[in-house]
Amino acid sequence: MSGSERREQLIRISRTLFAEKGFDGTSIEEIAATAQVSKPVVYEHFGGKEGVYAVVVDREMQKLLGMITEALSAAHSLVKLERAALALLHYIEESSEGFRILVRDSHAASGTGTFASLISEIASQVEDVLADEFAARGYDPKLAPMYAQMLVGMVALTGQWWLDVRKPGREEVAAHLVNLAWNGLTALAPDPSLTVSGRALAAKPRAASEKELRELEKAREKELKEAEKIRQRELKEAEKARVRELKERERLLKEAEKAREREEKIRQREARLAERAARLEQVDHPE
Repeated sequence: MSGSERREQLIRISRTLFAEKGFDGTSIEEIAATAQVSKPVVYEHFGGKEGVYAVVVDREMQKLLGMITEALSAAHSLVKLERAALALLHYIEESSEGFRILVRDSHAASGTGTFASLISEIASQVEDVLADEFAARGYDPKLAPMYAQMLVGMVALTGQWWLDVRKPGREEVAAHLVNLAWNGLTALAPDPSLTVSGRALAAKPRAASEKELRELEKAREKELKEAEKIRQRELKEAEKARVRELKERERLLKEAEKAREREEKIRQREARLAERAARLEQVDHPE
């Protein structure tokens, strides 16, 4: 076995052990024994456990960052969100050991190889996307960093949860994530699904041909137009319902006011009758 092949073997073995036992639970002796080599061989390639751990973490970070970066290159913000969620879930599905390593409390030897720093790096990319969208929609771009942390944090924590449960499936989880992030609680869809462009990543994660991209783009535009029509219709219906509610409230208020006026008139009439009866009583029975 050549030196480069031995190095890759040690990385693969260490990756599995770190995922199962963590940094502190894994020893150089165990790595060497599993690879059927002596401890000096491991030291020769990496200088120690810290060195091989740093290499493993760095590889996983670069792999996941590359997938997220590619997902964020989509044209429309909705598709970017869908593909980013799918990219993370795809990474978890295909690289469960690597994700387990990333979400553990990383050892100091890994430098920036912590899950928090990974999230921060992804959030910085999302921040640029959101800043452009905010500016285009008239929102304050200075709020983009905060929203980026919220969005990435939500997706990342969902990924940690899905790492163990694995139900429902990847596309369904992504659809619900996007449903909450894109629509919000007030407009949550009861049965969400991904757009055609978003599903394309799950079905074919590698680059598509120009023809496929054009077809996906057309399908995306059509879906977005339909979604906007539905949204506008729902907004109009909600506005009509609010108007009806206001009118009904005004009617009830008017009826209540009339009832109060009637009660007041009755009270005043009863008071006058009582006063008149008292005067008559005084006439009939003078002191």
